Amino acid sequence: MKTTKGTLSASRQKTNPMTEWRLFLQLFAGLVLIVSAFPESISISSSSESEMTEGVESALICNISNIAPVKNLIVWWYKGDTIIHQKNISESTTINPTNLSPHHYFTPTRHDSNTTLRCDAYMDLGPEGPNFTASSQKYHTEVKYGPDIECSTIELHEGETLEGKCRVTGNPIPYVEWLKGGRLINSTIPLRRHDAGTFTVKAEGLTLKRTNIQVDVLYGPEWTCPHTYTILENSIHNVTCSLGFPEPEEIWFKDEEEVVLPQVLTRRNAGQYLVRVSNTLSSYNFTVDIIVLYPPSEIFELEDAEVNVGESLGLKCSSVSYPKPNYSWSYYQEANVMVQTEDGVSRLIIDRATGYNTGFYTCRVWTEQGSVSKTVRVHVKGAEQECPIEITPKEVVLQYQSRGQLVECESKTNKTNVKKIFWTLKSTNISNSSWFVNTSEDWDPQPSCHGNFTGIGICSKALPYILYKIPEKVSIRFVNASESFLEGTELQLKCDIIGVAPAQNLTVRWTFYRGNETVPPLGNASCDSSPNRSPLNVSCTMNITLERSHNGIEARCEAELSLGLTGPQPPNMTSNTLNIPVFYGPSINTTKLPETVLVFRDSPEELVCEADGNPPPTIDWEYNSQTATLKSDGHLVVYDAGSYKCNATNKFNSTIQEVKVILIEDYLPLIAGFVALTVVIISIVFLFIYSIYYKNTKMRRYSLKNPKFSSQNGNVAHNGWDIQLPVTKLS
Repeated sequence: MKTTKGTLSASRQKTNPMTEWRLFLQLFAGLVLIVSAFPESISISSSSESEMTEGVESALICNISNIAPVKNLIVWWYKGDTIIHQKNISESTTINPTNLSPHHYFTPTRHDSNTTLRCDAYMDLGPEGPNFTASSQKYHTEVKYGPDIECSTIELHEGETLEGKCRVTGNPIPYVEWLKGGRLINSTIPLRRHDAGTFTVKAEGLTLKRTNIQVDVLYGPEWTCPHTYTILENSIHNVTCSLGFPEPEEIWFKDEEEVVLPQVLTRRNAGQYLVRVSNTLSSYNFTVDIIVLYPPSEIFELEDAEVNVGESLGLKCSSVSYPKPNYSWSYYQEANVMVQTEDGVSRLIIDRATGYNTGFYTCRVWTEQGSVSKTVRVHVKGAEQECPIEITPKEVVLQYQSRGQLVECESKTNKTNVKKIFWTLKSTNISNSSWFVNTSEDWDPQPSCHGNFTGIGICSKALPYILYKIPEKVSIRFVNASESFLEGTELQLKCDIIGVAPAQNLTVRWTFYRGNETVPPLGNASCDSSPNRSPLNVSCTMNITLERSHNGIEARCEAELSLGLTGPQPPNMTSNTLNIPVFYGPSINTTKLPETVLVFRDSPEELVCEADGNPPPTIDWEYNSQTATLKSDGHLVVYDAGSYKCNATNKFNSTIQEVKVILIEDYLPLIAGFVALTVVIISIVFLFIYSIYYKNTKMRRYSLKNPKFSSQNGNVAHNGWDIQLPVTKLS
C-alpha cells in the first residue's frame, strides 16, 4: 500500500506512535515478529538554493522521518521517471523508528533545467511481509548555464545582415554583441563584399564567451584589372583579376580559340583576349589588351669602318624593343658629324672626314626597361689623328733659379668633348689643367698633359721642357801625355765642363789656332753622355796623334748650351788656352839641298842645308874639298866637283843629306845672244806689216776748205764720229 505520507491507518494517527510501538512489542513478546514503522513523512531538498549551476555538484537530500526497521530501507532518486541513484540503508542495526537524511551528489547539465527530481523510500520486509513505498514531492530544477554560441562559417549574399545568423543560448539569457577588428558592429546593417572576414560574437550571461566566426559574403564575378594590362617580358603576371565569391572561374580566348595564359609572359603573348568569368551566381565576358614591354635587343648593323680622308661615311644603329627605343651617340664631336633618328633607326653621318673623325663611336639604345650599347672604331685613312690638346706655351726653357712660369693645357676644339684634362709629372699627378714650373727643383719633371676625350679616350702630349744651368767653369788639360810630346805618340786633351744642365743640350767645340789662323781639328772628339738632366760635370776628350805640324798650335774648348731656335741663347763659355808642343827629329829640306848640284866652271855655288826639327837641330858639313868655304850662316860655298854631306842633329835624332857637285861648261852667253837676235828680227817684220795695213785701211785724205758741219755740233763728221777740227773731206 502506497501513501505519500507513509501512514498505516487512520486510528494510528490518534495515538502516540511510540506508545503503540511499545505496546505492540509487549503483545507479541516471545514471538518471531517483524514490526515496521512506515515513515511519517518524506521530502527531497537540494544543497543548492533555488537554482543549480551547470557543472557544479549539488547534494540531493532525501528527508525520511520515523522509519523502522532501517536496515530494510532502500532509497531511490529519480530524474523524471528515471532512477539516477539507489542507496540501501543496510548498515544500521537499530529497530526503533529513526529519522534519516540520505543524499546523492548530482552534477546538473543545461539539459536538466526544467526537469523534476524526487526520492522514493522502499521498505523491503521480505517475501512474507508487505513492501511499502513512499515518494517525496517533485523537486523542480532550474539550471544556470552558458552562454553557448552555436555558429560556424556564415555565408551571406551581399546585402544580407548578421542578425539571427548565430544561435546563442544560456540561462540567464545572454547579451549578444558582434565585433570586427575590436570594433562594435551593428548586426542589422546589410553587409557588402568588403565586409567579409572574421567577426567576433561576444555573449555575456552566466559567463562571458567570445567566438570568432568567418563571415563570407557571396557576390557575382567582376573584373578588377584595367582592360589594358602592361607587363615586362619574362615577368610573372597577375592578370587573373576576377573577383567574386565563390571564386569565379576564368576562361581565356584569343582569336576565338581557348588558350591558357602562361604564368610568365613573353612578347608572343601580347594581344587582345576575351575572358569569360563565372561563378554560381552569374557569368560575364571581359576584354583585356596585354602589352608586353621588352628591352632593346642587341644592336645590329653597326660595325667598325674605314673612310678615306675627305670622303663621307654613314654608321647605322638599330635595335628592337617595345616601346620603340631611344638613341644617343657618344663620339668626338666635330662640325662635320650629324645624327638622324627615324623609324626606330639612328644614323650617324660623317661628311668629308678629317683626322679628328678617327676614334670610337658608341651608340646607346634605351627604354625604361633597359639599355644596350655598342662601340665601333672609325679610321680615316690618309689622316693622322692628333691628340686635341694645346699647351701654352708650347715649350718651356727656363734658367735655373729664375722666375717660374705657369703652363696651361686645354682642348683645341669643342669643349663638350672633354671629360678631363690634367697634368702628370714624373712623380706627381696634378688633377687640374694648370702647372706652375718650379725652377729650383724641377730638373726633369717629364711634364705631360693628358686629356680624356669622348670618342678618343685618353691621349697625351709631352711638353718640351728644359731647365738649364750655364757651366760654372770650362777648362782644358792634357791627359796621359808623354813627357817628350814626341811626334807619332798619342796625346789626349780633356775639356772639363763643371756644373752644366742639361748635359744632353751641351755642345762642346774644339778650336785650334796657329797665330791668328784657325786650323782644322787635330783628332776625334768624344764626350760623356748621361740622360740625367740635373747639373753634371761633363768631360770631353780629343785624341791626337802628334805630328810635327802640330807643334806650337794652341787649343781651346768652348761649351755651348743649344736650347732651340726659339729658346734663350745663353753665352758660350771658353776654356783657357793650351799650347801643344811637338818634339821631333831633324828633317833636311831637300828642295834647297838636292842630291845633285850642277856648277859652272869658274862659278862658285852656295849649298844651303836647312833642317826642320824640335828642338832646332845643329848643322855640320863633311867634305874633302880644299876650296869649299863654310859661311857663318852654315851655308857652304863650293867651287869643285865632289861629295858634300850635310848632317842635321838634335837630341832626338840626326839625318844626313849627301850632295854630289858636278862641274859643267857655261853656254849661257851664246844662248843669250842667239835669243836677242831672234827677237830683233821678229820685231822688224811686225812693224813692216803693221805700217802697210794702217796706210790702206785707216788713213783718209781731207781738205780744210769749205767744211761741212755736222747737224749735231757743227763739227765735221769722220766715219760717223765727231771731231773738233773743222775739216772737209778731200775728193
